[in-house]
Amino acid sequence: MRTSHTATKAALPVVLSAGLLLTACSTEPGGTSDETPAASGTGAAVTDPIAVTYDGGVLVLDGTTLEVAEDIDLEGFNRLNPAGDDRHLFVSTSDGFQVLDAAAGELTDTVFAADTPGHVVRHAGRTVLFADGSGEVTSFDTDALGEGTPEDMDVYTTEEAHHGVAVELENGELLVTLGDEEERVGALVLDADREEVARSEDCPGVHGETTAEGETVVIGCEDGALMYRDGEFTKVEAEHDYGRIGNQAGTDASPIVLGDYKTDPDAELERPERVALIDSTDASLSLVDLPSSYTFRSLGRGPQGEALVLGTDGSLHVIDQEEGEVVDSIALMDAWEEPLEWQQPRPSLFVRGETAYVTDTATRQIHTVDLGTGEVTASATLEETPNELSGVTS
Repeated sequence: MRTSHTATKAALPVVLSAGLLLTACSTEPGGTSDETPAASGTGAAVTDPIAVTYDGGVLVLDGTTLEVAEDIDLEGFNRLNPAGDDRHLFVSTSDGFQVLDAAAGELTDTVFAADTPGHVVRHAGRTVLFADGSGEVTSFDTDALGEGTPEDMDVYTTEEAHHGVAVELENGELLVTLGDEEERVGALVLDADREEVARSEDCPGVHGETTAEGETVVIGCEDGALMYRDGEFTKVEAEHDYGRIGNQAGTDASPIVLGDYKTDPDAELERPERVALIDSTDASLSLVDLPSSYTFRSLGRGPQGEALVLGTDGSLHVIDQEEGEVVDSIALMDAWEEPLEWQQPRPSLFVRGETAYVTDTATRQIHTVDLGTGEVTASATLEETPNELSGVTS
């Protein structure tokens, strides 16, 4: 299966009643299984939980065996984000950011009310929620989720509501995107007292964020990327007039950030076959050709800083970040095509430590891959078609 290739602080009333019904089902534990998971309903703690959404609910799986511990009914298109600790995730619902206690296999009644919940960012022990419909940014100590609703939260509202993102740094600074309903132009940084200390409007179409070694924040633009480090913004120029980076994957162990890369502003749906490597040490950008296209759910980073891309050819491609080339491809499924609507299911990648989790929508399967050996260590077939894929992070 393995082949090679050359601010205002406030304690807000955010708890709402969910009133949701929990049901249960599971899969055969251990090894590779092509059988449909059977019901478990044990109520036992879930080990290293993984969560998968489908049309009508959320599955909570054991991260090692891929046994389905709980099947939670939840209508609508629901998004998943790690909360930043070893048991919680956020489910974006019509009410806001709802807390999923994945280790208990339970969707809690705790909801951070938000008008159009968007990005969730975890960094330096803080979790930051961005509400696109209001521009409200809520940050709190990640560990406080273990006590329920955090008592001490920092709330800041952007100048205009927009589809944005925010990240809080170790020194208390808050980086927040700039934009409105019509356009997004850049980012600003507020100090611990929420006074503006830096601003750049040189990032058209700003989208997404990640952090790299040295706590460098990298956000995507339609003409490259924008970096923030040590109190200053630096522009990273794309190789094309329109070179859009909208999704990034970084790691604190490397100065290099992986990003998607699109060059056609008029495409109904561009299916790119190149990714960007952004070197934060010198603000440079290089492109890597891939054997196939990929989607916004295809990017990840390995334990040694490897750049990982799940391709539409059915393989997980491993890129050497220093050499800037594909050094390995792990075949996992048949070739597939990205659907036109972004909410529709497509294969997804989630990486935690030395393990990559990959879903295959055509077969309703989920696989675990040992990134050290490139071997598939477990597989299971789900009763529903998987859509979003995520898990706890520490």
